[in-house]
Amino acid sequence: MTFIVPQSDPKASYLAHQREIDEAIKQTLDSGWYILGKQVAAFEQEFAAFIGVGHCVGVANGTDALVLALRACGVGAGDAVVTVSHTAVATVAAIELAGAEPLMVDIDPATFTISPQAIEDAIKSYRGKAKIKAIIAVHLYGHPAQMAAINKLARRYDLRVVEDCAQAHGASIKEGIADKRVGSIGDIAAFSFYPTKNLGALGDGGAVVTNDAGLAERLKLLREYGWRERYVSEIAGMNSRLDELQAALLRVKLKALDEENARRRRIAAVYDEGLKASNLNLPKRIGDVSHVYHQYVVRSGERDALKERLREKGIGTLIHYPVPVHLQPAYRHCANVALPETELAAREVLSLPMFPQLTDEQVEQVCRQSLLKQVEGGFDELTDSTSAPIATNGCHSGDGARNSAGRSKPDLSAVCLSRRRRSPGDQINARSFQSVG
Repeated sequence: MTFIVPQSDPKASYLAHQREIDEAIKQTLDSGWYILGKQVAAFEQEFAAFIGVGHCVGVANGTDALVLALRACGVGAGDAVVTVSHTAVATVAAIELAGAEPLMVDIDPATFTISPQAIEDAIKSYRGKAKIKAIIAVHLYGHPAQMAAINKLARRYDLRVVEDCAQAHGASIKEGIADKRVGSIGDIAAFSFYPTKNLGALGDGGAVVTNDAGLAERLKLLREYGWRERYVSEIAGMNSRLDELQAALLRVKLKALDEENARRRRIAAVYDEGLKASNLNLPKRIGDVSHVYHQYVVRSGERDALKERLREKGIGTLIHYPVPVHLQPAYRHCANVALPETELAAREVLSLPMFPQLTDEQVEQVCRQSLLKQVEGGFDELTDSTSAPIATNGCHSGDGARNSAGRSKPDLSAVCLSRRRRSPGDQINARSFQSVG
């Protein structure tokens, strides 16, 4: 089915940067060097600077990034790694691919990220034979995990902290007077550049970042057969290299990442305003963090009905994630404790359309359709009757521009939702956001 409003659109990201990407690809093809050349080296340097770390090692994909991060930290057979079940399966798969045992714990229901209390409870109650060696903290949906508490636990129990940043490129946490980007807070961090990510390639790609020079040196060996000298393996490594073409286009898109993350936040603000009168549980931002909204995830006890209704109206949604990892057939052997918050989230979460190239009109349409429920003969508003109505005439937009009728023009801080027909002066100007960067 072709959606009027897709849930994500990696082609739109390409088209937004097409001229620069096409030129970067041409230059790379003309260079004749396609593996671990100047483009990869330059991207590694630029991405390390963006994150605020000393080292970046480009690898083939986000799963490999996690595997290599764990192996660089000395995690392997006989070890256990604490992480969540409410995540992409790659997080848990990487632990087993590194030879270790996953120890899955519950989430904080407000942020969907790992619960520090659940980590400590699991460590104290663990009776397995493996030695707990590390924590993988997943910054899910673009919201940072509670890194201060996680690092404190890691120091107390002598554990490594691996950040899974696959959904949080550019997110940050304020520490004192400084904002620290995720990826610079633990011992080591893994990124994915899958096409739908905030920083997405046009194929697979990944990176591992760290401030530890020793870990970075080990990563470089591990990603290419353990070679320091070509064809001579010092340690047992693997083949996981970011290729030159992907590095070249990632360099182009990295320049626009802050701007595109800002656009995501503006879209989220419109959703927040437009859906506040609904019975949906909207995303929360907990603590002094910068959320980058890889996904805008709502919760509803009638999730499946909402998803189907939006599908019928041409609006794409996804469920991240419908089955917790510990309940999937391949990983039931890892289920060690009950994870009630995780299992409840899996029944309720729904990801609305979210990507920087969404137009204002598309965002408004998502809000409008999300506020309707099926009733006999048509649709009605899905709201709490005690809630204040959403503005329908001249949405307040602070000191924004006025239209010809003297009313405030709707902008990205508010959205007009009305059951009347709009006049031309009420339309949201979407053109300026059809491509970003």
